[in-house]
Amino acid sequence: MEYITKIGLEIHIELLTNSKIFCFCKNSFGERANTLICPICLGEPGTLPKLNKEVLNLAIKTGILLNCEIEKNIVFDRKNYFYTDLPKGYQITQFFYPIGKNGYLNIDNKKFKIKEFHIEEDSGKTIYKNNKLYIDYNRAGIGLLEIVTEPIFQTSQEVLKFLQKLKQILKYNKISDCKIEEGSMRVDLNISILKDGISTNRVEIKNIGSFSGIKNAIEYEQLRQLNKIYNKQDFKKETRRWDDNKGSSFAMRS
Repeated sequence: MEYITKIGLEIHIELLTNSKIFCFCKNSFGERANTLICPICLGEPGTLPKLNKEVLNLAIKTGILLNCEIEKNIVFDRKNYFYTDLPKGYQITQFFYPIGKNGYLNIDNKKFKIKEFHIEEDSGKTIYKNNKLYIDYNRAGIGLLEIVTEPIFQTSQEVLKFLQKLKQILKYNKISDCKIEEGSMRVDLNISILKDGISTNRVEIKNIGSFSGIKNAIEYEQLRQLNKIYNKQDFKKETRRWDDNKGSSFAMRS
């Protein structure tokens, strides 16, 4: 009986533009909270977004570097969800027509396939302090690329090599600074186990703030799922949050 780990990545990349994606607010890290905001990025009634041309240029450049097919028509959609860090109650993103698809990166003579990548706006930042919740909307509306790979990775080593190569490409071509510690590169993991040709339920892991955290989260989830399989325990499709201090994850939502 053979067990194979399947890992797919969702990588959010903040773009190196002077202003946000749909308004003229400055794109800058580390400024005083809620000073880089305006009625447009806060979604106030009557405001209309206008696409930052440089976001589009950097997205097309990324698609070429990642060997993707580039979509000819640029279409945006609204992803509706209600959470404190999203002031509009929806996110402007691309769902039906992602700007790039069917790409790849070659690493160590292996082709790692990129399913698609799309343009979207970032949300605000939620901060928990002294049992209180604070929100900084400076990040809301910054231009993002979300790069989605196929579930082609089998080990944490493969994932890290791919991310390091991607980071090198994006930094060298001045598309993003990819500072994972500042949130300009954020990685979500989708992990399942292939058993006798049948895949288990996929588990998504969020909130990973370092490359070492990515390695630890993958290896932890591999063992957690294998233990459940060995003990004949079912586990559901769910989203889990990684706690780097504890070296473990906990369930967020099913």
